[in-house]
Amino acid sequence: MSGMQASSAGLDFRRRRILFRSWHRGTREMDLIMGRFADAQLARLADADLDALEQLLDAADRDVFDWVVEQAETPPHYDTDVLRKLRAFHRPA
Repeated sequence: MSGMQASSAGLDFRRRRILFRSWHRGTREMDLIMGRFADAQLARLADADLDALEQLLDAADRDVFDWVVEQAETPPHYDTDVLRKLRAFHRPA
């Protein structure tokens, strides 16, 4: 997998920045988790979800990974609708 699949064309500046940051996390695993989610969902997210996603992007990769795979309890301020959407997006069918 080579990375970002979605085009940033047509996205506003905030969404373009979030898309870039989602694919450039620091660890390949988190690039794939956050980046694939951003590719598929970013254009549809409401402002409140964008706020929560930016907050996740500011958190440490290891912490976010543990929250997504539910290996650690999520702190209340990170336990948002967007984190639940991120989990559901990556949950096996």
